[in-house]
Amino acid sequence: MDLFVNDIPVRILAADEKPEPGHFNTEINALTEPIHKAKLLNHVWLSHASVLDMDAVFDLINSKVPMNLLSLTVSINDYEAFKFYLKNKFKIIKAAGGIVRKKDKFLMIYRMKKWDLPKGKKESGERSSQTALREVGEECNVRVKLGSKICTTWHTYTMNKNSMLKKTKWYQMDLVDDSESKPCLEEDIEELRWMTEKEVYHALENSYKSIRFVFEEYYKKKARIS
Repeated sequence: MDLFVNDIPVRILAADEKPEPGHFNTEINALTEPIHKAKLLNHVWLSHASVLDMDAVFDLINSKVPMNLLSLTVSINDYEAFKFYLKNKFKIIKAAGGIVRKKDKFLMIYRMKKWDLPKGKKESGERSSQTALREVGEECNVRVKLGSKICTTWHTYTMNKNSMLKKTKWYQMDLVDDSESKPCLEEDIEELRWMTEKEVYHALENSYKSIRFVFEEYYKKKARIS
């Protein structure tokens, strides 16, 4: 599970899994040492974590005091109990979106002063793939052809003092027609722009880490196919 808490990547693994070498610089063993903010520095692996440990981790990451945590990988003792915990702690919102390709360019949207990808909430009775197609059409006024699924992301946010967790499924898409493309102002989208890989790379410096992750997963899938 790939979580983004306060825009910090938090990858949840099963108890017998651990991150690859080079993906962390500090290990915290939850069985033998307490979890303090001072220890959450750079890229951290939290091993032998319980649900109670994760409650403390969420509180630390969501505090208003700045921290120097770049990423966190957690080996959780009981994966199913953790999923149950999430369902009780957060209101789950399901959404879908995509990376739209036009030859060698990608469709980016500028919303809330950040570069983003088109996406939106799932409606009753929809499959995630249908949601992705509808939302891209509504937000950008383009027609696209659905491709394969890229990944799923989860990110936390607060709405009306309620803790929310958005589960977003991401798909690869190819453009069919953008002759009438325009940003949906009602969704706070100020601009649509077709970008080269290099332009996307620079745009992601002013984006969300979850969006960077989606592109990373897209390039990984592309590399495996080629």
